Amino acid sequence: MTCDLFIRLLFIFYLRVDFDFLFVSYKILITRRIMQNKWKLGLSVALWLVSVHLVCAHKKSPSALSIKEGSDDHNKGEETLLEDEDSEDLEVFRPTDKWQTLKPGLAVPAGSHVRLNLQTGQREVKMEEEEGLKYWRDGNRQGMMNIHSPSFTSEELKEALKKFKEGMDDPVDSKQDENAVKAQFRPIEELKKDMEELDMLVETDVQVMRRLLNQFNNTNSTTEEKIRALLDLEYLVHQVDNAQNLVSMGGMQLVINVLNSTDIRLQESAAFVLGSAVSSNPSVQVEAIEGGALQKLLTLLATQKPITVKKKVLFAVASLLRHFPFAQSHFLKLGGVQVLSELFQTSGTEPLRVRIITVLYDMITEKELMSQVGMDLIPDSSHQERLRQYAEVSLLPVLVEQGWCSLVPELLVSPEHDSREKALRTLLAMMAQCQTQYKQNPALTASLSELQKQYQELVLTEQDVGEQDGYFAEILALVDTVVVKMQQV
Repeated sequence: MTCDLFIRLLFIFYLRVDFDFLFVSYKILITRRIMQNKWKLGLSVALWLVSVHLVCAHKKSPSALSIKEGSDDHNKGEETLLEDEDSEDLEVFRPTDKWQTLKPGLAVPAGSHVRLNLQTGQREVKMEEEEGLKYWRDGNRQGMMNIHSPSFTSEELKEALKKFKEGMDDPVDSKQDENAVKAQFRPIEELKKDMEELDMLVETDVQVMRRLLNQFNNTNSTTEEKIRALLDLEYLVHQVDNAQNLVSMGGMQLVINVLNSTDIRLQESAAFVLGSAVSSNPSVQVEAIEGGALQKLLTLLATQKPITVKKKVLFAVASLLRHFPFAQSHFLKLGGVQVLSELFQTSGTEPLRVRIITVLYDMITEKELMSQVGMDLIPDSSHQERLRQYAEVSLLPVLVEQGWCSLVPELLVSPEHDSREKALRTLLAMMAQCQTQYKQNPALTASLSELQKQYQELVLTEQDVGEQDGYFAEILALVDTVVVKMQQV
């Protein structure tokens, strides 16, 4: 029974007693003494009622727990909103947005929801979501989410920061975490010291090349160390300036001399360095020719060497001859075409055949392109000199003499499309000198007829997928052009 109900009953009782008294006073005349006793009795009852009312009002203070009636979950018991609680000398429980069991002796923050679970008999607590704000906690991290708006106002941010500051961990724990992080990383002072030491070890490309050359010339260096030095040089001499610096330091002649080494691994590495250094570098090409590089390279191609060595040597020869008519003329004088012809027909050198054909094709087309460009340009002294040098290169007659009119068609039987393409382009480049021999070669005619059928089918396949001018169409055009030009008178 609540205090309000108790007061009302007492008040009704008092009124009833008072009405009885009036009734008796009207009906019966009693003495004054009885009246005075009744008045004292009424005053005493009134004072007692006032004291009871004050006691009940004190018990119903707004700083206590307010009962929230009509909970949806009747099995969970009554839910209360804890407005204020003396948490002095008590450990504060950090509630979340989920109901959690509240252990005895723990205080909860203001604004938390507390309820009594009638099934377990234990108190449960959760944090109230205020004004669309949802609080979260992950280990030592905690935060606030605005579920009604994508952003926070300045006042909301200030309030959130205030709550975070109040809920910060113990400074001792923070100090331990800081020390743990420092233990995982090196101090900035040590890193700066290491960087200063590294700056002292930085070398320019010229210094590196000089060190590599000294390492190669060192009598105490092993073969593996010399090979590693050559490979490092090859990486550097791709740059035009570094290749020219290699010449000025005497390194080019050193590399050329290594081609005469008895170790095939050193020969292979030296040819690799030489090919990279002279590629598209006219001044270095001149130094290599004057240093006798071409003759040594042809000697390696003409002798018994592993296929890996000859690949690197052929790469050096191609780089040395490209766009250098003086070297091409020197190549013909040294019998380079015959060397390539014998290498082409040697058993086991099939992987080199496409490379050999490519070298010859480049030499033929360079001369033709130079003569065509010369018609459109205003002649100057350098251009006239290059035309004169290319005029001295009579490659096609030598190719016919060495039997290349019948050697090149052999590549058409290769299953590789790239090999067929290179062979067809070379056949067209040699058409003016080899047309008669082409017509008299039944194997070539049969090969061209078979290629036409194959690539016609492949072109249809390309067209089915939407490629009108694909790779196979280009090869078919080459085949048709060779067939047409062979039939011309």
